[in-house]
Amino acid sequence: MTSSDLLDTTLALQLVRACDLLARRLDRLVATLRERALEHRDTLCLGRTHGVAAEPTTFGLKLAGHAFAFDRDRRRLRAARASVAVGTISGAVGTYANLPADVEAEVLAELGLTPEPAPTQVVARDRHAELLAVLAVAGADLERLAVEVRQLQRTEVREVEEPFAEGQKGSSAMPHKRNPVVAERLTGIARLLRGYALAGLEDVALWHERDISHSSVERVVLPDACCVLDYALERAHWLVAGLRVFPERMRANLQASGGLAGSSAALLALVDAGWSREDAYAAVQRAAMDAWEGKGGFRDLLLAEPGVAEALGERALDAALDPARFVAAAGPVLERLEAMG
Repeated sequence: MTSSDLLDTTLALQLVRACDLLARRLDRLVATLRERALEHRDTLCLGRTHGVAAEPTTFGLKLAGHAFAFDRDRRRLRAARASVAVGTISGAVGTYANLPADVEAEVLAELGLTPEPAPTQVVARDRHAELLAVLAVAGADLERLAVEVRQLQRTEVREVEEPFAEGQKGSSAMPHKRNPVVAERLTGIARLLRGYALAGLEDVALWHERDISHSSVERVVLPDACCVLDYALERAHWLVAGLRVFPERMRANLQASGGLAGSSAALLALVDAGWSREDAYAAVQRAAMDAWEGKGGFRDLLLAEPGVAEALGERALDAALDPARFVAAAGPVLERLEAMG
């Protein structure tokens, strides 16, 4: 045996156990996101693209997207666990010169590991790079969740708020502050995880049958990445479980758009009434641009466009602009969420 036979096989056991701990964290986070998404399945809010008002959605649908993302992280972690559950007892250059392969097979089977199929002196480092990449993707999903909370907690939006304990200080100088500090921390942790993934990729290419350029890196990045993600997943669960949601503020922000979020429905309603798409788009856009400039509400400005009132009438336009109609067909998303284990 070489030292790598012992150390690489031991490392595999450590990483398998770490993956199992992280999987439990992910299970808990997915379950809580699923629960809160179903809680807010009918909580209407403004959807935004490019940071600008788009069409209505629900807060439940927002959270469902995050639940499915972390569910994918669970599946990626299971695959990465299998990739690192590999050991070797194959000798100095992987030729079994002093110990036969059946000894390796017997020992690894007892440990719950499989043999590296073509060993050198070490287990191939693309396996560890794969795990670090999976952890980095989970970090990116945490960042996506955290950025959503940070954006929605902005003072002028204030649709959600991360938990704020009694006696907690948001700022040493400004007593009014409630800052999304945990969401910001998750954003920073995602940057660390991406860096660890890059280090793992750098470790894949070793000289010939091995060198030790990887070992100093692994001593830092593998334990750190696992520990950092474990902490981040715990904090994300705390954030989601205790997240304060303000449906009335969501409704107010939706109404503040003056009906602009329904422009696509108004466009289609005019087309259905016999207008060409080009003429309908031009009329709806003129009304929308005037509404953007503060010249009135979108609904009334559109009705004032020549021919619109005759083509649609107030009742038909109001039905088209009703925020609830935009999410009426979104049931399959929540059905898929309910069916998710």
